[in-house]
Amino acid sequence: MNYKMLTVLVLAILVVLFIIQNVAVVEIEFLFWSVQMSRSLLIFILLAVGFVIGWFVHSYFKHKKTRVNQ
Repeated sequence: MNYKMLTVLVLAILVVLFIIQNVAVVEIEFLFWSVQMSRSLLIFILLAVGFVIGWFVHSYFKHKKTRVNQ
């Protein structure tokens, strides 16, 4: 078994353990609405939103830097 395969397997096991340990339902309230979802799903959604925001901010500053240099 090579190094990459072992790393992916360990990460997959850790993700499964994380999901199993965080199945409790939490309620999120924001202004006039509320939603209930599992804690692990909430963390995954927030992580994905953070990645998207970081990607957009990075792209914005990279684009801004190339426009200034031209």
